[in-house]
Amino acid sequence: MRDSSFSADQAGLAQGLAALLDRPKGDVAAALAALPESLPAAGQGEIQTLTQLAPLVLGGARHLGAETAFAHMDPPTPWIAWVAALWNASVNQNLLHPDVAPVARDLEAQVVAWLAPWFGMDGGHLTPGSTIANFTALWAARELAAVDTVIASDTVHLSAAKAAHLLGLKYISVPTDRRGGVDAAELPGDLSRTALVLTAGTTSAGVIDDLGLIGRAAWTHVDAAWAGPLRLSPRYAGLLDGIEKADSVAVSPHKWFFQPKESGLILFRDSAAAHQAVSFNGAYLAVPNVGVLGSHGAAAVPLLATLLAWGHDGVAKRLDQTMALADDLAARLAADPRVELWRQPETAVILWRPMNGQSVDALRQQFPAGMSSATTVDGHLWVRHVAANPNADIEVIWTAIDAALG
Repeated sequence: MRDSSFSADQAGLAQGLAALLDRPKGDVAAALAALPESLPAAGQGEIQTLTQLAPLVLGGARHLGAETAFAHMDPPTPWIAWVAALWNASVNQNLLHPDVAPVARDLEAQVVAWLAPWFGMDGGHLTPGSTIANFTALWAARELAAVDTVIASDTVHLSAAKAAHLLGLKYISVPTDRRGGVDAAELPGDLSRTALVLTAGTTSAGVIDDLGLIGRAAWTHVDAAWAGPLRLSPRYAGLLDGIEKADSVAVSPHKWFFQPKESGLILFRDSAAAHQAVSFNGAYLAVPNVGVLGSHGAAAVPLLATLLAWGHDGVAKRLDQTMALADDLAARLAADPRVELWRQPETAVILWRPMNGQSVDALRQQFPAGMSSATTVDGHLWVRHVAANPNADIEVIWTAIDAALG
């Protein structure tokens, strides 16, 4: 007898779509408390479960496309990606095995072939994010360039130090210069056994390290998790000039390519050699397992759908729009004597603080939820905004800032 839970239920899917469009609100605390404390013996059925969970999953979420969403490197996602993600869930392809992912593997290869050339790379593969991408890059560096040390600035993403630790590599953190990038004067003279990690868009401030340093070490990896997509913008691609000389590049499509989590890319200048270096085989495998992950899904499908729907011009348009939003807010802050702007934003990350001694934390409590974050730079706490949301309304955001400053 066929189990109907594994077939499309039109009424259930319609209810799920209606909830997605309506985003029902409710008492989140009460809804959480209503969940059973232990796994129930008998299930309540799919329809009742959708009714119960919609106010939690949808109503309780932070809406990243709201007009005041301007806090983190987490964008809203396009509806075409929602559909593609739903399709993915329904077919549950596993790219570890070609026989259960006969098309999904080809789709990932196509996405990589589209994007790698923008960074001067010849191939790569998807990962769940740049933490795994950075690890994979340094793993390849250890195998191919015999590196025994990783060097990065003190503003690099923490995944660089994690990777070095897990790979048994010495890790050296060097200071940054006045603009917030790695201080070249602090680098050791001999980098012949070193992997140099440069950042294109630091997490705290969006700073791009000096990409002219590429080639000084045995292996240079660029963590372009945030700013990497700017290579597709004719207006801003020059900010990343030199990245094409790197040995490897990490990008997080779940940031500025507006993709659902978890979506990352690791790209290599010589992907054949890199993939061979990080591959293992097994008696149950038809092809070698490349990279860190074993079983993994078709994360490339939502990305491919988005790129097809928007094209290069559509991606560039949205990147330029978010950069313009950041510039608009920065200009208002720079002209206001009540605040100090840390720097003109390089990649749509804005830092500022009040000049009247007002606490950053107290100030932020007056803002709408999701409008700001905070970070420490140069020993000071700053209000932080990130322009990852093309639908943000700077007028509304500025009104909130102006009111809080008094």
